[in-house]
Amino acid sequence: MGDSPPPTKRRRSSRHRKQSPSPPVVVFAHGAGAPSSSDWMLRWKEILAKALCAVEVVSFDYPYLSGGKKRAPPKAEKLVDFHANVVKNAVAKYPGHPVILVGKSMGSRVSCMVACQKNISVSAVVCLGYPLKGRNGAIRDEILTELTVPILFVQGSKDQLCPLDMLEAVRQKLKAKNDLHVIEGGDHSFKIAQKYLLVTGSTQNDAEQSAVKSITSFVPSCLYQEG
Repeated sequence: MGDSPPPTKRRRSSRHRKQSPSPPVVVFAHGAGAPSSSDWMLRWKEILAKALCAVEVVSFDYPYLSGGKKRAPPKAEKLVDFHANVVKNAVAKYPGHPVILVGKSMGSRVSCMVACQKNISVSAVVCLGYPLKGRNGAIRDEILTELTVPILFVQGSKDQLCPLDMLEAVRQKLKAKNDLHVIEGGDHSFKIAQKYLLVTGSTQNDAEQSAVKSITSFVPSCLYQEG
């Protein structure tokens, strides 16, 4: 008998290869007092677009700030439907792309509410200054404990609306994967006093870029975990 032919090399099925996820679409919600056109929002919109290689960062104004009018914000719960529709429109525009919700202060709280909606599918939530304490001092953690979507908190160490010890206690109760990045010396909008910067030898930009690195580490880990 002749020699048997060499075994045919098997090609690994593409089904078992871990493919890179599509670039995300980011829906970015503003805080209670300033619209999406504020300097802070525009700067962070650009930061997020570059850091996450987003197909688009969708920003918007809640109805109470539309038309350039400044009115007191309603309860966060009343903004959920409007916010959810923005997310649905983004999904329709970019089918197949993962959705990341990012919010500034109140916008982060509403983002968490939207992420809990049964007809909304998001990959992660990033809270830029979550307002854990209400005006009366009550801890607003109910929606956080309901979340099953991964959540990243970016908080200033001097943020009076979110004392870090209180946030840590809340994080212990969360079902969802979660992480925290602290901007040392930062307030609710991450602003660091000049005196603190001089003492530590750091800059505002250094502190914020460190936060960006945490975001660019956390979000992709959530996308690959889905895959």
